[in-house]
Amino acid sequence: MANHKSALKRHKQSLQRAGRNRAARTRVKNAIKQVRAAIQNNEQGQASEALSSATSVLAKAAGKGALHWKKAARKISRLAHAVNGISAQ
Repeated sequence: MANHKSALKRHKQSLQRAGRNRAARTRVKNAIKQVRAAIQNNEQGQASEALSSATSVLAKAAGKGALHWKKAARKISRLAHAVNGISAQ
């Protein structure tokens, strides 16, 4: 445990930041699950709607540093490719 005031404050801040990051990553996972579920059910409209909301969630998480920007871009790209694959069928 921290022994001086500034170390206690830093610890408290790190816990808050970790909680915020965890919440952002959870939102990302849920958004991706919605897109994947729509793709699984072959629902083009719902999938593209879910994709646009997932893109927003991923971009926000990357912008806040909860997720690396390249990982967010990769996820968005793969989801978009999968959604576009529905219309091709």
